Amino acid sequence: MSTKPPTSLTERRKAATQLEIAHAAAELFATQGPHGTTAEEIARDAGVALRTFYRYFRSKQDAVSPLLADGADRWRALLDAAEPGTDLARALEAAVRQSLAAPDGEAAQALLRTRGLLRAAADDPALRAVWYRVNQESEERLVPVVARLADGRLGVLQVRLVAAAATDAIRIALETWADTEAAVTGEGSPAELAIDCLRQLVGGMSLLAPDDGEQG
Repeated sequence: MSTKPPTSLTERRKAATQLEIAHAAAELFATQGPHGTTAEEIARDAGVALRTFYRYFRSKQDAVSPLLADGADRWRALLDAAEPGTDLARALEAAVRQSLAAPDGEAAQALLRTRGLLRAAADDPALRAVWYRVNQESEERLVPVVARLADGRLGVLQVRLVAAAATDAIRIALETWADTEAAVTGEGSPAELAIDCLRQLVGGMSLLAPDDGEQG
């Protein structure tokens, strides 16, 4: 399991402020849409000055990026907790299922907030761009995690394919779920859809015994 250096108090406070702004933006976008929301309103609801808002974010749409990235960071950390050489397919499924589970009200609310954002993004190209950017960044950060867990069993190309497939499985599942009225748990839930997507996307890859010629 990899370790990260502890963050400073200043960095933690900065991250907390950014997340508070992200929550305020998400609530406003879900209720009145991005077009009907101003940066001033987001700053006011977050309890910060407008100059503080623009210190952290370039636009009102960009303000939700910490919230979207938080979910990606959580599932990547779950995967990173597995030991090198573990069954990669099972580790991926376990991390995806656990990260998208809704064991309590807070987790359920987080998923519903994401649904609201994705629905709002349907009519806002800038908000969609933030969503795609967060997913791209998540995929890039996942590559070294997959490589460490594969422990030499996968070539460079396969590692990147697995990282891309796993990221897209969650993205497609959440986007599909957002277009429905399915609950946060059970049939049609994000976790169930993501596992289905993951199995279809990764199922055709040889995760455990790549040919020697595929090694990077």
